[in-house]
Amino acid sequence: MVLDTKICGLKTTEALDAAVKGGASHVGFIFFPKSPRHVTPQEAAKLRAHSGGKAKAVAVTVDADDMVLDAIVKTMQPDMLQLHGTESPERVAEVKRRYRLPVMKAFAIHDQADLARIAPYRGIADRFLFDAKAPAGSRLPGGNGVRFDWNLLAGLDAGIDYMLSGGLNAANIGDALRLVKPSAIDISSGVESAPGVKDTRLIEEFFKVVDATRNERAA
Repeated sequence: MVLDTKICGLKTTEALDAAVKGGASHVGFIFFPKSPRHVTPQEAAKLRAHSGGKAKAVAVTVDADDMVLDAIVKTMQPDMLQLHGTESPERVAEVKRRYRLPVMKAFAIHDQADLARIAPYRGIADRFLFDAKAPAGSRLPGGNGVRFDWNLLAGLDAGIDYMLSGGLNAANIGDALRLVKPSAIDISSGVESAPGVKDTRLIEEFFKVVDATRNERAA
């Protein structure tokens, strides 16, 4: 089973090393001041350099304007941009043209109607990310540690390239991968000991389950 895996919200070299050692194909850096996982472009650039290109670096933003994106792209030089806000299809296309980088568009999912919202983005976004809708009162669009009903994805067009996110952890990722067949998975709070604090042991445990599930499906 080919499965991209992104560890998101990285802030330290220790966590980054654990992600790369575990087999992460992507590593995510959050540029959103309200988030406990927020980093500056300079901090992300240092972490990206430390990884030595062993995983694709993803810059995660929320309704960022051109000035913010200019600084991130120039300083960090990400391999991909993840737009986690209310960006329109036109904005996604504009970002792709401006920076000549692949763009992943995130959607908050609660019911089938939320999945239907991806239609105008097809052929524009390079990949989708499906996260759970934030709980009432949350200041964060993602990284809240909650999941949505994965059964909603059962009828999704097989040609849609998406990353499954939202409330994943070592205890449930096996069930998730047995139920649906995403081309990628994304985890952040599920490998943390506290908000924004990555736990290298939890990262290791997560990858062990992912690898075991891969082997199970291959058999």
